[in-house]
Amino acid sequence: MPGWAETTDVVVVGSGVAGLTCALHLREAGLHVTVVTKVNIDDGSTRWAQGGIAAVLDPLDTPAAHAQDTLVAGVGLGDPAAVDVLVREGPARVRDLIRLGAVFDRHPDGSLMLTREGGHRVHRIVHAGGDATGAEVQRALHAAVRRDPWIRLVEHALVLDLLRAADGRACGVTLHVLGEGTEDGVGAILARAVVLATGGLGQIFAATTNPAVSTGDGVALAVRAGAAVTDLEFVQFHPTALLVPASNAGADNGDPAGPVAAQQPLISEALRGEGAYLVDGDGKRFMLGQHELAELAPRDVVAKAIHRVMRAAGTDHVYLDARHLGGDFLAHRFPTIVASCRAAGVDPATEPIPVAPAAHYASGGVRTDLRGRTSIEGLYACGEVACTGVHGANRLASNSLLEGLVFARRIATDVAGQVPDTGGTPDPARYDADRAGLVPATVREPLQRAMSRGAGVLRSATSLAETAAELRRLTALDGDTPRTASWEATNLVTVAAVLVTAAARREETRGCHWREDFAQTRPEWLGHLLAGLAPDGSLTQEWEPLC
Repeated sequence: MPGWAETTDVVVVGSGVAGLTCALHLREAGLHVTVVTKVNIDDGSTRWAQGGIAAVLDPLDTPAAHAQDTLVAGVGLGDPAAVDVLVREGPARVRDLIRLGAVFDRHPDGSLMLTREGGHRVHRIVHAGGDATGAEVQRALHAAVRRDPWIRLVEHALVLDLLRAADGRACGVTLHVLGEGTEDGVGAILARAVVLATGGLGQIFAATTNPAVSTGDGVALAVRAGAAVTDLEFVQFHPTALLVPASNAGADNGDPAGPVAAQQPLISEALRGEGAYLVDGDGKRFMLGQHELAELAPRDVVAKAIHRVMRAAGTDHVYLDARHLGGDFLAHRFPTIVASCRAAGVDPATEPIPVAPAAHYASGGVRTDLRGRTSIEGLYACGEVACTGVHGANRLASNSLLEGLVFARRIATDVAGQVPDTGGTPDPARYDADRAGLVPATVREPLQRAMSRGAGVLRSATSLAETAAELRRLTALDGDTPRTASWEATNLVTVAAVLVTAAARREETRGCHWREDFAQTRPEWLGHLLAGLAPDGSLTQEWEPLC
């Protein structure tokens, strides 16, 4: 067992919008909460969100209209019940944020400014600081958490595995806490319930909009614990990430997958919502005629169109032209984007912005019900790590922050009503401190390159088989000493294996899963692939058709 342990009512793993919101609601219910985060409280993906939060805040808008746009984007795999929860409870959760002190952009008359993004047929995106919504949301939640003395924050702590009692119930987590430049070893937080809010898995690809901490830790923990994971093949590639030169983005080792471990700056869809348009190298708009919403089509449609143009032209980017919007408007409405572009040597007021798709958001994850409960009693999941059924095969723009807000509240309500008076005792038979399979930290870069080559925007049976073979090779390498980098690499390999296995089995193109050898959506694939772990440690898959 771990060398040290402490006890709390609920441990929340992750400090983005989902984790902090859940912690605050749990405190309202009178529970003591420990929030564990891998680096600093503000280092996750939430603060990078630019566009905003989608919610029905205009009197002329309706929950039914928001639900319809969400389900259309999900290409048949969205859960109507989960979507209904999202759109009906969303406005109240945005108002909760405002009461906490979040400051959103408003018109001179005091009404909220609303914009539009891809897949939305009306203006329903509330934003802050022009294009810094995530930063403002994170600031407000961070301040509220710091004000509550009964929320304990543990930073620089990588959660490793789930602790379970003899009856199988979740009763805490093991974690590796880092001190000042030293490794402080493995400990445990025992709790009556565990909430995973660890964010995404974008770092399994060579180019991503996700920060370096997004290594799929929560999904990997859930897989190892035996929880059901689903829809992991549906990774959304944001159509318009700023193409940063290799010298500015990260290590360039000459691989065609590009710079390793680069976090590509996001060029928000809201810029297209305000009138910017996509053009090829000759300055010709290519989204006209592709979809009735043109540049504001759902993200999978736009990303695929960009990929086709790049492949036909033999280039690594297209352009987003915003010059006609004017320098003053761009500087006021999109200060973050303008600063990112200028840092990369591009002035969006005078020249088109070079953009390309980059891994952005995992629509799948740890499977939950409408209360955030996973298949393991006492274990909950919220935010990008979870698969609530809201996103289906492709997330609708700006539904992610909303999902975190809505389901965090639902989890807190369920925990308050269901959590036992005392936590269980960890079963030593279920914990192996010297767990086999820890891979070297050095596999991270070759894994990212292999995933981008074979399991990125465009996939095929051949490319996925080659990727799977490379993953097996990397997994077979001699293990590493237990440290954060090797645990992260192990998590990446675990998540990548689940994704590639599911992508190889789903022989169709649907949403953000694009199979070159199965170019059409196929009705026989209207369902979900549930991944798990067999007793011998091998991955299993179960097909669940939709009724």
